Formats: sequence, C-alpha cells, structure tokens
Amino acid sequence: MATMTMSSTPSDETLAGTGSDLDNLSTERQNEASEGLDTKSAIEIARIINHEDAKVAAAVKKALPEIAEVIDTVARSLRDGGRLIYVGAGSSGRICALDASECPPAFSTAPQQVQYIMAGGPKALASASDVNEDQPELGQRDIARRRPTRKDIVIGVSASGRTPYVVGATEYARSCGAKTAAITCNANSNLSKVADMTICAEVGPEIVSGSTRMKASTAQKMILNMITTGAMTRLGYVYDNLMVNVHMKNAKLVERGIRVLMKVCGIDRETAIRTIKSAGKSIPIAVVMLKANVDKMEAVRRLQQSDGNVRLAIEDSRLEL
Repeated sequence: MATMTMSSTPSDETLAGTGSDLDNLSTERQNEASEGLDTKSAIEIARIINHEDAKVAAAVKKALPEIAEVIDTVARSLRDGGRLIYVGAGSSGRICALDASECPPAFSTAPQQVQYIMAGGPKALASASDVNEDQPELGQRDIARRRPTRKDIVIGVSASGRTPYVVGATEYARSCGAKTAAITCNANSNLSKVADMTICAEVGPEIVSGSTRMKASTAQKMILNMITTGAMTRLGYVYDNLMVNVHMKNAKLVERGIRVLMKVCGIDRETAIRTIKSAGKSIPIAVVMLKANVDKMEAVRRLQQSDGNVRLAIEDSRLEL
C-alpha cells in the first residue's frame, strides 16, 4: 500500500483562518462532469479529462487582448534593457520556471533577461516546500533581492489569484516602479488588484476539485508560451516563423540552426555549414550575411543597430527611421 506524507502540518492559526472564501473560486468548486470519478474505468477517466481540457483554449482565447498588451509590454521592457521576472508558487511557479528556462536556448537571451522566483526556491521545483506561501512578506523579500526597477516587468502567476506570496511580491515590485501583470484563473482576484494588467483565463472547476495543476496550469502554460514567444517575435528574434536566434549548444540545436539557415536563405547544407562557421556560429549573423550579401563585420553592425532584430538588420534602410 502506498504511504502518504505531509511536508508540514498547518498551524492552529492557519486552520482558524481557513474560511469560506474558497467557495467563491471557480477553480475550487466541484465539477459536475467528473462526479463519481473514482468509479470510472481508465478510458472513461481519460475521456472526461480530455473533454474538460478542450475548454482551456476557449478560456485563453477570451483573454487574447490582455495577453497582447502584456506581450508588447514585455517586448518594450526587454528592448530597454529590463527584465521579465515571473513569480509563482506550487504548480504555477513550476510553469514559470519552465518558461524562463527555455528562453535562452530558443532565443539566445541572456539568463538574467527572463527570470523566475519560486516560493521555496529552486528546491521547491521538485518537491513540496516547507516555505509558507501564505506569507506575503516572503514574496516581498524574494523580489526585493532582484531589485526591480522601472525597466522591468514582474508577472505574478496564481491560479486562485489569492496566493499571498505572489500577491506580496507583485505589489512590492509595483511599488518600486516596475510594470506588473497578473495571470489568474479567477476573476476579481487579490492579485489583479495589485497589478497594472490582468490576464484571467476562467477555466472553471477542475476534474479533481481544486487540483489546479490540471486545467489552470495548462492555461497558464499556454499564456506564458504566448507572452515569451510573442515578445521575442516582436523583438525580431524570430524570422518568418523560424527560430533564427537558436543557441547551438548541443547536437539537436546545431542541426536545427543548419536547417533554419538552409530554409531562410534557400541554400544547400554545405553552404550553410560554411557560412555558420564564418559567422562565428551565430545564426542571426549568418542570415544577415547571406540575405543582405554583406560580410560578417557589416552583419554584426546591422544587428547591433537593430537591437538584434534580424529582419530590420537585413533591410537596413529602415534602421535610419
């Protein structure tokens, strides 16, 4: 028989403070579609979950205008030398860490450009943390260590929209002049009240009541994908729909870089490899060299002048505007 463990025991104060406010959260309500779930067969459980998951994209679609606003804000912050800093706890924090960690290999961003703060620190990514996410001062402390400024954007991610750690961190960042955004799955949340912008994807009750690692986390992952991919595309780190800023640090990414250059420039493999070598193993430099028919030095100059925007560097004439 499997054993169950608890990472910590709630204090008497915590138990006394547990009120009926959770009843007002759609993500905490019981889902009628999954009643009797423990009596279902494996295929029935899979069908029920799949049916509910199909609702996530529609919920995210309703928030597209707000997502677009955040995309442009992130792009401006990064262009001005600022940072995107995610803050989350539990499943939301793990989604933040995943998105932040995938930006350097996909877009060659510096690690400090897209960061995450997780309640409990990196150790909480793999296991439940003893750090109490109910304490806003811990969130304030952790974001204060990053010294947020007016150039930065801090995005608090919380399915309930009420996690004190995330609310505290977001509110503190805003008081420092940083731009702030909230990503939640419940309307009119505490988090949305302390943020400049709010993205709310109301996915409704979970299959297992309150298990926001399911639909809510799926929605959050979709939204974070849109934000970073959208911002990097707006910055010109994507050419057409190809990953021209790929960081070739392993065999798979080297092969991807070669294929991207072949596709963008319509060249054979040998020419692509030769150009990548002469470009110092930089795909953006190689693309500009071939598309604009210039040498490496000129390609580097153009990319510096365009802040890394590959398309503008190729056109060059627009750089004077």
